[in-house]
Amino acid sequence: MSVPVPLRLRPLEIGDVLDEIFRMYRRHFLLLAGIAVVFSVPLAALAGYGFFALFSDLIGQASSGQTPDLNAFAPSLIALGVGSVINFAITPLLYGALSAAICQSAAGRPVTWWGAIKAALRRYLHVAGYLILLVLMSIAFCLFPLWIWIAVGWVAVLPAMFVENIGLIDAMRRSWNLVQGRWWRTFFILFLVFVLNYVVYLALGAFLYLGQSLLSIFVSPYLAVALYEGGVVLASALTHPILQIAIVLVYFDLRVRKEALDLFQLAQHVAAPA
Repeated sequence: MSVPVPLRLRPLEIGDVLDEIFRMYRRHFLLLAGIAVVFSVPLAALAGYGFFALFSDLIGQASSGQTPDLNAFAPSLIALGVGSVINFAITPLLYGALSAAICQSAAGRPVTWWGAIKAALRRYLHVAGYLILLVLMSIAFCLFPLWIWIAVGWVAVLPAMFVENIGLIDAMRRSWNLVQGRWWRTFFILFLVFVLNYVVYLALGAFLYLGQSLLSIFVSPYLAVALYEGGVVLASALTHPILQIAIVLVYFDLRVRKEALDLFQLAQHVAAPA
């Protein structure tokens, strides 16, 4: 269990957001990174096996001069397909558990693995619906800027669900109202966090690629590729909390600026008995 330290509510500038991201991630690293990695281990294993089997079949048929046989690729394609289905089922739990843990931490409540997972299970269908809606919009909308505009307007959906205990439709409406009038500022913060997230991911990916190059000297290149692909999935998982923390911080920052939530917190603190 992580020590409960409430977020000190105040208007956050860009530098404050970045500082709070690393402060919260460092304080709850084992919890947040653990949630992300645990849910990503099955995906990493299936991705590694799928690429190992696929490359083995491709290289094996090419070296033997045989005509490509699609039936030979069935096991690897099935593994990749099963991985996609598991990814679809696990992703709402991953994002829900991370959001719940971060929101509990920001509120100063005890943060536990089981508490975060229970909260994610209670909101599973709501989180899944939200993620599916974002994916469908990205496919249906021909204009990518339109998708960006709506996605930024709904950025606070998950924090609103877990902090205010509301459903998907109410959370979408709540997020839209909070972002209204501050869309560009919210977009700029998210853009910087996405860049930061990508830089961290690239750094981890470069380290893994170097490891693959060294490992291929001692083991089969197929196995090295499989381990690399599995490692990429886990490295990506370690960057998930960065974005989720930023989204929760944006949610509270919007509430401070539009609803004076910091003054409400201060009034509660002053009114509390000594």
